[in-house]
Amino acid sequence: MISSLRQQPSIAISGSDVVLRKRHGTLVQPQSFLPSLVRGKSQRSLVSVQKPLHLACVGVGNFGSVKSFDSVKGFGSDDLVKCEAYEADRSEVEGAATPSEAAKKVKIGIYFATWWALNVVFNIYNKKVLNAYPYPWLTSTLSLACGSLMMLISWATRIAEAPKTDFEFWKTLFPVAVAHTIGHVAATVSMSKVAVSFTHIIKSGEPAFSVLVSRFILGETFPVPVYLSLLPIIGGCALAAVTELNFNMIGFMGAMISNLAFVFRNIFSKKGMKGNSVSGMNYYACLSILSLAILTPFAIAVEGPQMWAAGWQTALSEIGPQFIWWVAAQSIFYHLYNQVSYMSLDEISPLTFSIGNTMKRISVIVSSIIIFHTPVQPVNALGAAIAVFGTFLYSQVFFFIIFYFDMLHQTL
Repeated sequence: MISSLRQQPSIAISGSDVVLRKRHGTLVQPQSFLPSLVRGKSQRSLVSVQKPLHLACVGVGNFGSVKSFDSVKGFGSDDLVKCEAYEADRSEVEGAATPSEAAKKVKIGIYFATWWALNVVFNIYNKKVLNAYPYPWLTSTLSLACGSLMMLISWATRIAEAPKTDFEFWKTLFPVAVAHTIGHVAATVSMSKVAVSFTHIIKSGEPAFSVLVSRFILGETFPVPVYLSLLPIIGGCALAAVTELNFNMIGFMGAMISNLAFVFRNIFSKKGMKGNSVSGMNYYACLSILSLAILTPFAIAVEGPQMWAAGWQTALSEIGPQFIWWVAAQSIFYHLYNQVSYMSLDEISPLTFSIGNTMKRISVIVSSIIIFHTPVQPVNALGAAIAVFGTFLYSQVFFFIIFYFDMLHQTL
């Protein structure tokens, strides 16, 4: 309990049988805040909010053995509540809220660190699998199948609450799933042909696709600073592509198609999720299940079981039993990093999420270059740095403009 009182040097409230004592203060004769109950005319007692007064209950009941109480006339020995009080600086009261704020920051930090770590691990194992087993359509299918199975088990065992969906939900989710499937497969095809770092450098150009699609297809317009922030993204990606030592057109086009597909996925998601109560984690789980249903027949048609069986035997003979762990790890970590990213989006603002996504790309690029010993020229590294910085700059400019217009709208 926190109160605030100003009295010299201490006060007693006999009407409620509570004694308030200032730390190291001297007990005085009772004075009442309730004149109608005790006296016709009350003593002067001032209530102040300048300093909070901490109240600490010492005991309840019979205080006959307490000498300070026995010596005070007018006090009974029964049914008393003794409270000691002391003044505290405002910083002590404000500090009470500090642990919750610190805990929230720690929670967000854990989300980010887990998200980045899971993404790095996925990309490493995914590239190892694709180097030994170059079948990106099957690899993409296994990633979605593993995540779908994990969530179905979680719902069945009540580890996670199953979402309440209807036909309209799945209908609006379908175009999102189509775009997600195309983007996922295209990115996997890209990483099967080029270095992981190069794929992510090109994928950092996704904001440029977002603005261009919104402008020329949806008819939306943006302020000039948004368009200017795209220049370093486009220039950096172009410089990185031109100076890439192991450039491959299929890998380059796969990353570009992935960017375009994920832009449409985001657009469809915004339209489909309006008024929807499904959580981010369950939304992604439903998206994985529907994408798996869409992708499976195409994967069979493009690659087929015969190619998969022959390639599997080759990979096992060259790598050994640990190849099975690689496949399982890339499938599990793909779902986990996406799930954590959706969970973190529920806790933070879109701007913070965008910054975190930019930092994630940096961690993936740097770690993949170190682990796979990818040769990088200085000009190529410069192009990558410019592209990633452009993505960060775009997120800052875009959300600043949104915040500015939102404040302006509230003012008007």
